[in-house]
Amino acid sequence: MCADASRLVGANPRGHLRACSLAVRESLLAFIDEAGAPPALVVGLSGGADSLALALTVIDVADRLGIPVLTVTVDHGLREGSGPEARRVADLAASWGARALVDTVTVDGRGGPEGAARDARRAALRAVARRERAPILLGHTMDDQAETVLLRLARGSGPSSLRAIAPVSRDADGVTWLRPLLGLRRKDTEGACAQAGLTPVHDPTNDVDGPWRAADGSALRRSAVRQRAIPALALALGVDPVPALARTAALCAADDDALNDWARTLTALASDEQALAGGAPHVGEGERADEPAGASSLRVADLAGAPRAVRTRALREAAQRAGIRALSGMHLDALDDLVVAWRGQGEIPLPGGCARRVGRSGGARIVLAARGREPTVLRSQ
Repeated sequence: MCADASRLVGANPRGHLRACSLAVRESLLAFIDEAGAPPALVVGLSGGADSLALALTVIDVADRLGIPVLTVTVDHGLREGSGPEARRVADLAASWGARALVDTVTVDGRGGPEGAARDARRAALRAVARRERAPILLGHTMDDQAETVLLRLARGSGPSSLRAIAPVSRDADGVTWLRPLLGLRRKDTEGACAQAGLTPVHDPTNDVDGPWRAADGSALRRSAVRQRAIPALALALGVDPVPALARTAALCAADDDALNDWARTLTALASDEQALAGGAPHVGEGERADEPAGASSLRVADLAGAPRAVRTRALREAAQRAGIRALSGMHLDALDDLVVAWRGQGEIPLPGGCARRVGRSGGARIVLAARGREPTVLRSQ
């Protein structure tokens, strides 16, 4: 039994602790209802208020459900004293009844210090989760969601990006990521820590005037949004913008899901099942296509009548089926031009592959193939 966690949370927690505990319980029960009880739970634990409140309540709830918990504290090694600090955080989790691991990682700096540290941290968590065959729980809150929406708005993102942080997601390695506290505020996690008598770790790299800087020497973007942009918005608008920004993410997620469903239907309609299975597509009279196994193709006539948002999603899915990933907006624009702005363009180079339009009139198709499997279209003599 996790006596210390149960004692700190209490049999009938109140206030912020109750909010965190209920959110964790709801998230875990939903996961178990869909996937079954996992052999363990992996919790990302930095020692900040969000992750402390998460770890404490997860250990308590999981104990009642009979599921062991493993906390992972990642030491990035980027500031003096980070190693002993990580060990103290892990020891605290161990005193609550968790298996507590400290993982020291190397941050290569590519993509900026913030992004590189995040990538190293996620890789460490993913490795543990795969070994344990367990989902990962992270302490993101509604405030993190609002910050992410603002950052992506500044980049000119659409609904696929503005859906921001998902409460449940599954990555390419099959690892499930749960974020039970996404509907709560940072003040809830801070309040829960205060109720439990916990002192969160303060990481100066998260400060807007901290030691880490962006490539141009300015403050890290998320820190600047958190400590400058959102307070400025609240002052200018006379209202806390965080709930509205989080609602924007939820609305975009619903719209994106609907568009993706439509696109999958369109992909099934416009694709040639033989081509998707590795055969040759139907092309126009007077032409033949030598299409390698694994290529993907879609009929132009079916694509052309759909809205652009649906067409580009169908094209992205077809590219993924062919083994082509990491398409940018510019790549999708070029692919869409093959459908609606055809001017005799040649082959479109893509990351890891290519695409081209083959056939004429009603038999025209967009054919996508991974590198080394490029389609060739030969005109009959």
